[in-house]
Amino acid sequence: MPSPPRSPSHPPSDSESDLDLDLEELDPSTSNYPTVSSSGYRSVVGGDHRAHSTSPSHQPAGSNKPKESGPGIALLSLMGGARRKYSRLGAAHNDGDDDRGGFLGLGPGQSSGEGARRDSGEGHHHDHEQEEAPLLNRPSRSPSRSSRSSRQNSPSPATRAPAKPEASKSARIIPLAPGAIKASKYPSNIVSNHKFTPFTFLPLTLYHEFSFFFNLYFLLVALSQIIPPLRIGYLSSYIVPLIFVLMITLGKEALDDLARRRRDSEANSEGYEVLVSTTASYDGGRGRKKKAIQARTLEDEEEQAESAHNLRTLIKKSRDIRVGDILVLKKDQRVPADVIILKSIPNDPSDDATGEAFIRTDQLDGETDWKLRVSPSLTQALPATLTAFSALTITASAPSREVNAFVGKITINSDEPESSSEASRSQPLTIDNTAWANTVLASSSTTLAAVIFTGPETRQALSTSKARSKTGLLEDEINNLTKILCFITFTLSILLVALQRIEAPTPEPGASGEEQDIIASAWYIKIMRFLILFSSIIPISLRVNLDMGKSVYARFIERDSGIEGTVVRTSTIPEELGRVEYLLSDKTGTLTQNDMELKKVHVGTVSYAGEAMDEVAEYVRQGFSNAHGATSSDAFEQAALVTPASTTKQTNTAATRTRREIGSRVRDVVLALSLCHNVTPTTTSSIDDPTVIETAYQASSPDEIAIVRWTESVGLRLVHRDRKSIKLQSVATGKIVVRVKILEVFPFTSEGKRMGIVVQFESGSDATERDLLAGDVDSSSGGDIWFYQKGADTVMTTIVSANDWLDEECGNMAREGLRTLVVGRKPLSPQKYQEFSDRYRAASLLLHNRDAEMQQVIGGYLERDLELLGVTGVEDKLQRDVKPSLELLRNAGIKIWMLTGDKVETARCVAVSAKLVARGQYIHTIAKLKHKDLAYDNIEFLRNKPDSALLIDGESLALYLDKLRDEFISIAVQLPAVIACRCTPTQKADIARLIRAYTKKRICCIGDGGNDVSMIQAADVGVGIVGKEGRQASLAADFSVTQFAHLTKLLVWHGRNSYKRSAKLAQFVIHRGLIISVCQTMFSIASRFEPIALYQGWLLVGYATLYTMAPVFSLVLDKDVDEKLANLYPELYKELTEGRSLSYRTFFVWLLVSVYQGSVIQGLSQLLVGLANFKRMVSVSFTVLVLNELIMVALEITTWHIYMTLTLLSTGLLFFASLPLLGEYFDLKYVITLEFLWRVLAIVCVSVGPPWVVKVVGRRWRPPSWDKVRGV
Repeated sequence: MPSPPRSPSHPPSDSESDLDLDLEELDPSTSNYPTVSSSGYRSVVGGDHRAHSTSPSHQPAGSNKPKESGPGIALLSLMGGARRKYSRLGAAHNDGDDDRGGFLGLGPGQSSGEGARRDSGEGHHHDHEQEEAPLLNRPSRSPSRSSRSSRQNSPSPATRAPAKPEASKSARIIPLAPGAIKASKYPSNIVSNHKFTPFTFLPLTLYHEFSFFFNLYFLLVALSQIIPPLRIGYLSSYIVPLIFVLMITLGKEALDDLARRRRDSEANSEGYEVLVSTTASYDGGRGRKKKAIQARTLEDEEEQAESAHNLRTLIKKSRDIRVGDILVLKKDQRVPADVIILKSIPNDPSDDATGEAFIRTDQLDGETDWKLRVSPSLTQALPATLTAFSALTITASAPSREVNAFVGKITINSDEPESSSEASRSQPLTIDNTAWANTVLASSSTTLAAVIFTGPETRQALSTSKARSKTGLLEDEINNLTKILCFITFTLSILLVALQRIEAPTPEPGASGEEQDIIASAWYIKIMRFLILFSSIIPISLRVNLDMGKSVYARFIERDSGIEGTVVRTSTIPEELGRVEYLLSDKTGTLTQNDMELKKVHVGTVSYAGEAMDEVAEYVRQGFSNAHGATSSDAFEQAALVTPASTTKQTNTAATRTRREIGSRVRDVVLALSLCHNVTPTTTSSIDDPTVIETAYQASSPDEIAIVRWTESVGLRLVHRDRKSIKLQSVATGKIVVRVKILEVFPFTSEGKRMGIVVQFESGSDATERDLLAGDVDSSSGGDIWFYQKGADTVMTTIVSANDWLDEECGNMAREGLRTLVVGRKPLSPQKYQEFSDRYRAASLLLHNRDAEMQQVIGGYLERDLELLGVTGVEDKLQRDVKPSLELLRNAGIKIWMLTGDKVETARCVAVSAKLVARGQYIHTIAKLKHKDLAYDNIEFLRNKPDSALLIDGESLALYLDKLRDEFISIAVQLPAVIACRCTPTQKADIARLIRAYTKKRICCIGDGGNDVSMIQAADVGVGIVGKEGRQASLAADFSVTQFAHLTKLLVWHGRNSYKRSAKLAQFVIHRGLIISVCQTMFSIASRFEPIALYQGWLLVGYATLYTMAPVFSLVLDKDVDEKLANLYPELYKELTEGRSLSYRTFFVWLLVSVYQGSVIQGLSQLLVGLANFKRMVSVSFTVLVLNELIMVALEITTWHIYMTLTLLSTGLLFFASLPLLGEYFDLKYVITLEFLWRVLAIVCVSVGPPWVVKVVGRRWRPPSWDKVRGV
């Protein structure tokens, strides 16, 4: 038999058909179990409530009626039967009772012998009972049940191991038992976002660091100094810089991971109320129930048995929550795991227990609006007692990433002998009954929810990818250049030894002992010494300078007053900001404020906007304020109820006929918009003044809230809404003027693109309010029945009656960037509605093609020839300066993709209003693709029209990523704009990774919600916005900003400076190492190819530190253009993405310059001074080397800074002031002579002059783009 249908006001969502489960496969057997009376049980939540009863007479109406049994799960209740009387509890009978936790009870008529057989595990049970509830060893309670169990021929539990049920491959069966030990086969609920453990930190971080050839080379050079024949200079000059670099990197990683661990610990330690029996206790650490205390007297036994039926709450830490636990959630509490809402209890006993609860899903899907969730009617009517909840079993589909879909069912296993015809009652579960982990309960009611997925199986965890260590493109480029330099070093070393003919020559007379040992050493030792002598070609200071430079860039970004609040969380990739070619952006909260406002209403002949809305308010006041001329408040309440028929009579007779018609149409539109929605008004205390009660509107769509706010602004306020009724109040009089009963609700879906409602109006003839919760339509009351519908113009055009203005007006609003909704209505006679209702309910009971059959009934009876009332235009307010920011980024050559979980029409409107799509640009829409052939046809169309924008939904995107991945991405990356809607968090991350892998370009992702974390972490540059949706995205991002407009300055200005400065800094450090290596090479050639050091000891260390480091590092302050020019000419950013500042071309140019200058410096020093006087030659050579580097820095500076001037002057003075301390290496008497001076100046001129002339001529001949704009 099919499962009972859902409430008519909540028809099954379309997700059910997409993820339909074969319920018979999940539940192959159905059995009749009697229900134990709940008499005498206390509710855990306390307070008087109609959903909780203390006697069978207070059960919900119809609860004892026999009903047709739906598919059931043959699972026994964890707490079946009443307490055992006059027999000793089995708590200490055997060790198995500890596992049972004291929750096994016996029926009133059960003997102690039966209890013994039960404890010993006798009886036969179904296989799936043994797997899902292995402790439920109960004998049969009736002959029919015993015979049925016997026919199963199942082996005894004592003689076989439990077998896993076949249904568990696609679903899980979860028996609910408050306080019982839960199955350990499900993962724990521990949140873990850290990268390392104490044991893996050093191995993983060191492996990552030494995976770069750059660092590995330095490590090998440093280790070589342990070998005495290879030692050159001080050991510390090689070891200390490497350790310094590694400590900085490891320290950053450690601090970042410790911060992640602290956040995880806070989440895991958060306390939650969990329902347990009054005999249960919690050890606080392991989440287990402690051993029950053994009863010593008969009175103790009775007291324990009595208390075993009652419930209480126990505080559990989030990490100790298990599948099957029942949580008690309060307002503003985070949901710690994926749950099914069982019961919603209002805090005010006078409020109706409708089972409604609101949740905030901003950290899951990025939408800030509240989502309505409802408890199944089956569990909402149950009392909150141990027996009632222990009789429940949830069948849930397998863990999935689908945050917008869920299929399952809930079953209550009855044990009432008098209703043996009802085996068990079941009700389907959909997404409307769920609350996923990290959502927040927004409603003020107390909610009981059952845990179905924990830890890594939750939707949030499955949709979030692990953080990865990010490496900048500049580092990869430098790593490749390092390999070239290493090859040059090896080649040069082997060449020098080969020129010596790989022989050990005779030591010269007068040579030192060390030199004699070197000359006499083997050829391979000489090669190794040459390699170490030339190690300065790849200087260790390069990594130190680059890391320090990145810290400076991060400080510049955080101290920039123009982007106040920006935080750099990953300081290792600031240069990546200057290399971005693709920007992937979220919509809600990133491009938009998610704050809707109704801007325009068109009623066929007249359009209202701006100040003209005052005229609309006047029409509403006339039509709803004082109907029928009632005076007293009682008479008004009785006679002032307005219906669509009465609005046509309440017109001003003095007005013209045209004005009367317009006024009537305006009132009809306002009334339709006030009724056709899913908005619920809520009241909360004001933050400023708790005594003031404020009314807020909550709905799953912000545009519906905007429409209801607009109807209130023009005079018609929504004051009450539940699943059965709506009340509207006149703002002018404060009286209820419209009261309707909700007969049917057809919620908005992305496929249908429309929302409808059937209501029955209350007339003004009744002195008292009729019961709006009555089951059938009261045709005798004379209440008019109307069908209202609003939706996208693309679908409403064929539903409303013929007209000549709808298409034109919708086009006008769309061009203004407004989200259009077409409003229509249709009257229904009671007979017509009853016929529709019967057909609709019959279709809702179908298991196959249910959605299609239900839609066919709606289309045949309701969606035909609707009266067109009007069109509304709603504006989604954009973030500040979004339009100019997107335009600037497009001009900078960045391709922009918008990825959102919102609807197709919403994404289209925002793309147009934000100017993401150019005016007049064709938008090719791909939606609901299910076949590969059609998908390929769309690719061919886009290939022939490359200037169009692409709008694609998540379902079609999944098809492309699965079937036509390469074909799709090859076309999509060439389009000027791509809008992907209905995207899951995982799809967003997949797109980022796919673009990165296919194009090899830099990707920047920006978002503000928890659903954007995976995308942000998958990007080369992740930017998080701190906003309404919390700080989860900003904490996971590399850069955190406060608004989207700050991204332009982050990329165009700071990205440019970071990349250009790092590129120049890296080239200069390489130049500094190359030039000294060329000097060493020239000296080795002159000394007959022997590996003897030219500069030793302090000269090597001082050259790379005190004498050149500060001036070279001052290049991090250089800038080629100012911020104004960078924003005025965003086209300059395109050159950065091409990597021209640090390329193979620039590298070889600097290599030639280094070879020339090194050859000139050492060659002329040897010619002008000679090798005979080694100290004099070193004095001239080293002095020219230092001065050459300082002058080259000065020549490369584009924009001078005071720090640059100070570092150049102070470094020069420091060098000359330190000459008296260099007596070990210099001939100090020779340094103070004119011969030394003129030789130094001559060599400097020859070394610096030609490169400077070539540079000036080249810039004059082919000036760079930045030089051109500086001259404008």
